[in-house]
Amino acid sequence: MGKSVDVDYLIIGSGISGLYAALLLSEHGEVLLITKESVIDASTSYAQGGVASVLAETDTFESHIQDTLVAGAGLCDPEAVRVLVTEGPSHVRRLMELGARFEKDEKGRLDLGREGGHSANRIVHAGDLTGKEIELVLERSARSRGIRILEHTSAVELITRYHLKDSTDGDMRCYGAYIYDRQSWDISVVRARATILASGGAGQVYLHNTNPEVNTGDGVALAYRAGAVVSNMEFYQFHPTSMYFPGEKTFLITEAMRGFGAILRNLSGEAFMEKYDKRKELAPRDIVARAIDAELKRTAQPHVWLDVTSKSREDLMVKFPNIYAVCLDRGIDISREMIPVVPAAHYMCGGVRTDLSGRTTIAGLFAVGETACTGVHGGNRLASNSLLEGLVFAARIDRFLAAEKEKTSMPQVKDWDKEGLENAEEWILVEHNFEEIKTIMWNYVGIVRSNLRLDRARRRIDLIYNEVRDFYRRTVIQNKILEMRNLALVAKLIIESALLRKESRGLHFNTDFPENRNPSRQNTDLQRQ
Repeated sequence: MGKSVDVDYLIIGSGISGLYAALLLSEHGEVLLITKESVIDASTSYAQGGVASVLAETDTFESHIQDTLVAGAGLCDPEAVRVLVTEGPSHVRRLMELGARFEKDEKGRLDLGREGGHSANRIVHAGDLTGKEIELVLERSARSRGIRILEHTSAVELITRYHLKDSTDGDMRCYGAYIYDRQSWDISVVRARATILASGGAGQVYLHNTNPEVNTGDGVALAYRAGAVVSNMEFYQFHPTSMYFPGEKTFLITEAMRGFGAILRNLSGEAFMEKYDKRKELAPRDIVARAIDAELKRTAQPHVWLDVTSKSREDLMVKFPNIYAVCLDRGIDISREMIPVVPAAHYMCGGVRTDLSGRTTIAGLFAVGETACTGVHGGNRLASNSLLEGLVFAARIDRFLAAEKEKTSMPQVKDWDKEGLENAEEWILVEHNFEEIKTIMWNYVGIVRSNLRLDRARRRIDLIYNEVRDFYRRTVIQNKILEMRNLALVAKLIIESALLRKESRGLHFNTDFPENRNPSRQNTDLQRQ
């Protein structure tokens, strides 16, 4: 790649949001999609449960809307939820037209599952590898369309007026990004009429998480540094059930297993969920995660059990083939033995604030999927709404950009200054800071918080953030320092947002403010000054 490239649309990220946006936008402009590793190294590939959508005659939009609003703890944007629910089915059908093979029953109808928080069976799935099926279908479609994809490429910084050769004091606008080849270390300029952040979440900010290693909050960090508003970062969703197997990579046990009849038990064998919520195992994720956390603290045990032994081996192998195989590989036959599970950081409900067309507060900059805060999830995401959100709002961005009459003129952009020292002897500090951030966030900014814990976390993270910022300014850019810079910033934003919210609501539970004291919808907005 040369030093400067012009495209109509620059997309950062290759999950369901980025790939679907690329497919749609390629109909009326040149698209360049960049992704940190290979295309399939995205959170979408790890999504087990499925896509929630009203596809059954017995289901209704109003039911799905209400379930989403209830899960969101009073913080959802009702209009955004209605858009998600009513526009969703057409995009699920579009996936099927592209070749996605979702499970069907013996009569050839979609085999719709049910997960926590849903009042009806409305989850389309491909076994327990739904995300991988969608990712492969979209990648195949994008490549067959000839969409330009750069793998092993990161965005270093968004291009705004501060990076122009003839800088002005006009309104803030995004003109593309400086991008970094993670193999050659070369940095190029990409000028674009529109830049779409679709880089996923920030699960790596926590010690125990279900996310791929690439999820270091890059999109949120890029947008915040450019001056965009970031909202509701305190609402980080912890999936209630990841396999507890010390020394092994965290492995998610889909919520669909509880929808299929799995029971949570403590180490004494007691089914405990009824003590915490009348919906028991089918309560929303925040409630189930806090219930497990309470049981772990009450019993001083390292995990609880997920019991699905009431189901036959044959049914489990059909419904959850990947989970069955992984558990068996670790010595657990789930048709006979219970699965040890603990909560793990899973999904970022906050993000870059957008409107219903995916526009951020910076002209020319859009965000979609887990990177965005559309208002759909509020204080807690309803299970399997995330993949649907990626589809619906990618299509909304496409609709807005396709209707644009005037094309933005591309100004002259400064070359990237690559000066810096390698400081090889100091790179060990980067690795140590990674682990320190993850541990601090897990211990102090996890499922249950307090002002004391948050203040301690802020002091420690501020120290790391300043170290990383100084190191970044005097070193040659490399993969780890880029990710560390973003991760430290995202950690700061989560803590600052958590300190601003003087109540407990949804995924944010502060023991100093145990009651929901503000029934009105109020977001925690942060913007670089």
